[in-house]
Amino acid sequence: MHLATYLGLLHTSLQTLAGAFREVAKGHGDEPDVEHTCQVLAQRLDGQVDQLTPIVERYGEDREPEPERLHAAEFEETRSGAVGLLRDLQDLYALASFTDMTWTVVGQAAQGLRDKELLQVVSSCEQDTARQLAWLKTRIKQSAPQALIAARG
Repeated sequence: MHLATYLGLLHTSLQTLAGAFREVAKGHGDEPDVEHTCQVLAQRLDGQVDQLTPIVERYGEDREPEPERLHAAEFEETRSGAVGLLRDLQDLYALASFTDMTWTVVGQAAQGLRDKELLQVVSSCEQDTARQLAWLKTRIKQSAPQALIAARG
């Protein structure tokens, strides 16, 4: 059974995404809505990790070094300016999309296993992830005109 592989991938992606939200919050503190919302979303991701913990204890987890794509999306530092914010939000969106699809895959396994506890965790966390994606998409749409048309530098 390879569920442990995907649980490890999910665990890593949740932690990576939480860290990325925190980095964007710190790096774009001049945008109060971004700073606050990114901190809130990071905390929600911490909650997802907590919900995942009993599942990982039951099925195990294989942490593979493979998620190079995941590590490439990690934020060592944020970009500056309006275009930098736009690009950082896009990176968050890409990482959140990866996390969303990983929840979907784990959810399919939960259905196959008829694991009600795992199905409940997946359902709850997929809703959180959908809210993250919706906020990111809205904030990207809000930022794009200013960054691409009006901003200088």
